[in-house]
Amino acid sequence: MYLVSPKRVFKGNKAWSKALPEISKLTKSPLLLGRSNSTAYLRKIILQDLNLNNVKAITETLQFDCCEDDLDRLCNISSSNHCDAIIAAGGGKVLDAGKILAHHLSIPCITVPLSASTCAGWTALGNIYTKQGQFIKDITLESCPEILVLDYSFIQTAPKITLTSGIADSLAKWYESSITSSSNRDGLVQQAIQISRVLRDQLFIDSQEALAEPSEDNIAWRNVVEGNSLTAGLIGGIGGEKCRTAAAHAIHNAITQLKPKNKPLHGEIVGVGILIQLKLEQIKNDNKLANQSIKQLVQFMKKLNLPTTIGQLGIDIFDNNNLQKIADFTCRKESEIHFLPFPVKPDDIVNTISIFESQKISI
Repeated sequence: MYLVSPKRVFKGNKAWSKALPEISKLTKSPLLLGRSNSTAYLRKIILQDLNLNNVKAITETLQFDCCEDDLDRLCNISSSNHCDAIIAAGGGKVLDAGKILAHHLSIPCITVPLSASTCAGWTALGNIYTKQGQFIKDITLESCPEILVLDYSFIQTAPKITLTSGIADSLAKWYESSITSSSNRDGLVQQAIQISRVLRDQLFIDSQEALAEPSEDNIAWRNVVEGNSLTAGLIGGIGGEKCRTAAAHAIHNAITQLKPKNKPLHGEIVGVGILIQLKLEQIKNDNKLANQSIKQLVQFMKKLNLPTTIGQLGIDIFDNNNLQKIADFTCRKESEIHFLPFPVKPDDIVNTISIFESQKISI
């Protein structure tokens, strides 16, 4: 079964206002879920607008990175208050938690991204973490969100780092799908790969201008915001699992098991994972173009102030057996690393990361 897209997508200036009549038809007593203190005032605006449209929401705050204990607590609160929908307003982990919560309760989910750091507002997927933010597993849901609201005025308030992180995460769509699925003859899969290539090129062209002028009047900014939040989700919806993740996300999931000095964003880790995947392709799959791709991507990422090594993520790979921990988790049985068209073992990861970090590619 293909879970391609949300049933309705509202995007652009005043998208929230335009979506309100549809939201009020769908729900009368939702749970409004958020997390960050910095976005509390936006959720207050959302709550006030819901009340004005005769939608009586209760509000709750996600306490951890979409962990099962938190979801159980929120399930109980939603059930005891007879909530008939979940409105998730925030970043990727809030959106994931809202989708999973709605899935557990068999009620609709409405996603309202407050940054363009991820395509989580679009997809029928959710990631489960520990309370400490360590990746555990991903969950395939029964449907994409009922309504997605991408309001430029909300996104515009987010820190620039969330946009750059989203760019790195979106770039992974091309670098992962082009190697995992290039030989797949399914037409939709091939179309998804080509969309990911166009998205990559658009991000290369527009990202610097978008960051220089983060305004709804700037078409480059709109292109990047919609690419991260919408197009990246569509690629996974059309192409399926192998057009979503491979080595870059497998390495991300492994790095979350460690304790960096300052917790990096999802896309920042994925971006480093792309570079390591390309190095792995060069070493293990004799990819003649991989080194050129690494140089191109590093140059681009440095212009956006994105980290390009594990060390820049705040992790010493030679401390506390970290390198082996990354390798073992990356290569566990259920890992996306095994979508690659060549076998990868922990020793391959150890060797590749050691070479990659020692070359100091970021300099």
